[in-house]
Amino acid sequence: MKKLILSVLACAGMMSCTGGQPKTLILYYSQEGSTETVAMEIARQTGWDFERFDVTPAYDGDFNATVQRTSQESQSGAVPSLVPLKSKLSQYDRIFLGFPIWGGKFATPVQSLLNAENLNGKTIVTFCTFGSGGLNTGTDALAKALPTANVTAGYGCRAARMAAVPAEVERFLVSGGYVEGTTVELPDFSESQPVSEADVEIFNQACSSYQFPLGTPKEVASRTVGYATEYRFTVASSGFGGGGSKSVIYVIAEPGKAPEFTQVVR
Repeated sequence: MKKLILSVLACAGMMSCTGGQPKTLILYYSQEGSTETVAMEIARQTGWDFERFDVTPAYDGDFNATVQRTSQESQSGAVPSLVPLKSKLSQYDRIFLGFPIWGGKFATPVQSLLNAENLNGKTIVTFCTFGSGGLNTGTDALAKALPTANVTAGYGCRAARMAAVPAEVERFLVSGGYVEGTTVELPDFSESQPVSEADVEIFNQACSSYQFPLGTPKEVASRTVGYATEYRFTVASSGFGGGGSKSVIYVIAEPGKAPEFTQVVR
């Protein structure tokens, strides 16, 4: 009987206070504050434990300095050391792992975490921030690096859209079953069709101010999301050596506001 009671208590200890969910840690790296904004919003809406991790020497330069440093590290194979965590990961079943996207994949400090900590068998839910996109590629890279963990894509947001985080995180958490609540199911996109002049104008308003060219819209699909219209543009762009590539760019247009693109999926 004593062993049975201890087993029941041990199982109960692995559940959080949010509806019998697995015990969850929000673990994140943030250099400029965007990923931390998302992490703190997830923590606010769930009550889960959280910790920001870091490396030494820290990445404390600007964008160009970080690009230069990570390029040098990539060539040399060097990875900075993880600053020891305060949390004991063995106490958690599930980790919401947050990071900025660097060069289309997870930021280098995540590799430092993987080198130092054992994440085998855990459920890993990614969340990230980015300049244009990278939730899919960052999650794919993490899944390859953690073949013995259950890695799933969670939530991603452009650093330019932090005002949208509270509502989007709520939808993500509720629709994913991570917290209780109700949310209106989004309709399917319409069938893709060649872009019109009006579509191109919406695309240009949303994307032309971005620092890098995002390509030429060729097809578009749309759906109504509350009071807004969401567009899914299929875009052609020129690659190196004259080759071409396609990407998908999502744009949201709300009445009284300028359209903005939400992510690029390459």
